[in-house]
Amino acid sequence: MQSNFSAPPCENDLIGKIMIILKLGGSLIQSAKRIIKDVTEYSNSTGETILIVPGGSIFADTVRKANPSQEAAHWMAILAMEQYGYYLADGTNVKLIDSLEIPGNGTYILLPYNLLKKNDKLPHTWDVTSDTIAAWVACKLKARFIKVTDVDGIYLNGTLQNELKAEELIGKETCVDAELPNFLLKNNINCEIVNGNCPGRVVNALKDNITGTLIKG
Repeated sequence: MQSNFSAPPCENDLIGKIMIILKLGGSLIQSAKRIIKDVTEYSNSTGETILIVPGGSIFADTVRKANPSQEAAHWMAILAMEQYGYYLADGTNVKLIDSLEIPGNGTYILLPYNLLKKNDKLPHTWDVTSDTIAAWVACKLKARFIKVTDVDGIYLNGTLQNELKAEELIGKETCVDAELPNFLLKNNINCEIVNGNCPGRVVNALKDNITGTLIKG
């Protein structure tokens, strides 16, 4: 599904303290519980607040295979994020929340369906996936945005990019969704990409020691 329009700039809502938004990719389903453990231990030891936005994982793949209408696919894919969220919470003791009212310090997992139903600002297209949804959450909270995935970062012409501008990604197929570069530019926010399959990289990223790609919006 292709989109001829992009998401409007988000309205920044500073709710509570500044925090970190961690988009946890569905491709990491095999190592996700280990990442959750590492992140939780980090937030408990530092007192920082981390909100995990789940990807769609195998649950979104099922939506694609079913091939519903664009409108139905949008909400079904968001519900797929919720399914992955429940999977991530299972056995990890991380609290699930369905709003941006963060109850306190620590690590939380967002269930985005009700939130996005009440704030239906993003285009209903496969160009918008959990990447742009996580960026929208980061924008609303004025938070730092880290995307954790199964690759080292953005490759252009076969070369890993340590840093690049979001405008360089428009129209290119990479590990981020098609809408994300536009959204980062409109809202002047950055996205840091790290490989969650490499032990230690996520916690190092939380400490501002990024091994991956910085996309500057």
